[in-house]
Amino acid sequence: MGSRAAGHLEPAKRDPGRATFLELFFDLVYVFALTRISARAFEDLTDGPAREHARAAVTGSGKTLLLLLALWSVWQGTAWTTSRYDPYRVPLQTVVITALVCSMLMGVAIPRAFSETALMFAVAYVVAQLTRPLILSIALGAHPYRRLKVRMAVVFAFSGVFWISGAMMTTNVQVVLWSAALVIEYLAARCGWPVPGLGRSTVSKWEIAGEHLAERYQQFFLVALGETILVAGFAYSMGPYESGHVWAFALALATSIMLWRIYVQRAGRILGEAVVKARHPANIGRSAADTHLLMVIGLAATAIGYELIIEHPLETIPGAWLAMVLGGPALFLAGRARLEYEVFGRVSPSRWVALTVLVAASVPLLHLPGVVATAAGVVVLVAVAVVDARRAHGAPPEPAAPPF
Repeated sequence: MGSRAAGHLEPAKRDPGRATFLELFFDLVYVFALTRISARAFEDLTDGPAREHARAAVTGSGKTLLLLLALWSVWQGTAWTTSRYDPYRVPLQTVVITALVCSMLMGVAIPRAFSETALMFAVAYVVAQLTRPLILSIALGAHPYRRLKVRMAVVFAFSGVFWISGAMMTTNVQVVLWSAALVIEYLAARCGWPVPGLGRSTVSKWEIAGEHLAERYQQFFLVALGETILVAGFAYSMGPYESGHVWAFALALATSIMLWRIYVQRAGRILGEAVVKARHPANIGRSAADTHLLMVIGLAATAIGYELIIEHPLETIPGAWLAMVLGGPALFLAGRARLEYEVFGRVSPSRWVALTVLVAASVPLLHLPGVVATAAGVVVLVAVAVVDARRAHGAPPEPAAPPF
């Protein structure tokens, strides 16, 4: 594990370039963690009460979303850190390794995070979030950014009380306390980590390595997309291999391919260029974080839909299942539309048309086999990909024009 010259840590003077091997190793943990998210959601949606009552399905999905947001918060905080400081320095590598171990423990705890393993999940999360600003505040010495890290540590120490105490309460109280903790943390991040007596900072003034951060978002998208492939493969490998299951599996693969194609069609490919061109790179970096979170949630829902339909291809599916099958691609398209705006300052009409079609199709598809719903989603995604390809055909590559 290499390190650079000794001394106090300072913001990187230049873009560190490609992600380090340690960062990619860190991402591998999230392949596992996201499969645990899908497995937990699948269990929530297929037990008796959830399948028969929409309220139970929504409650289970809401708790799974809460865990996904916690995982994303740890990953995003780590990615921002390695995009602001030299990732080869020992303090940064310590931050990444700590986050890696904690994320792995969170992934292990996910299936029973609201019962037996609640304390494991909470402690791992708090350690990952709190040690990062503490290590950086020490490594930065007298640098002005040290004050920001101290404020972050104060916020995470405060919200950590909600996480730890919630893990020792009943499930309903736990959900409330953990939700409150996430709200506190997300609002604090958006507002510059304000702490009474210590002030706050302005996001637009933060120094980041824009291309490095953009690449990290692209890599996490690929991790989430790879998780959809894993879920489809695991579900199909369990058998049986009858025609309905074969079609469901084939459509799942086609969906993942179309999601990849739509993402990389220009906007996803040149996100780094857009961040560098922006007047305030940190602002577009923060916006891209929300955009990729929305797309990742869409991919997670899509993966859950794969498993549901591959196991029950010819059954008429309940509304909660259809919400995964069509809602996943819809959330992805909504996030991709926002990404297009961040990179080019406009949104293609095909995005809104596709979203409208997916919503309108949900009503008749409630009365048809699940594999038909999956096929409808593929048709919509193929149409979007074709429109994108036709627009780009024969034209010079469109440069980034961020509106920020």
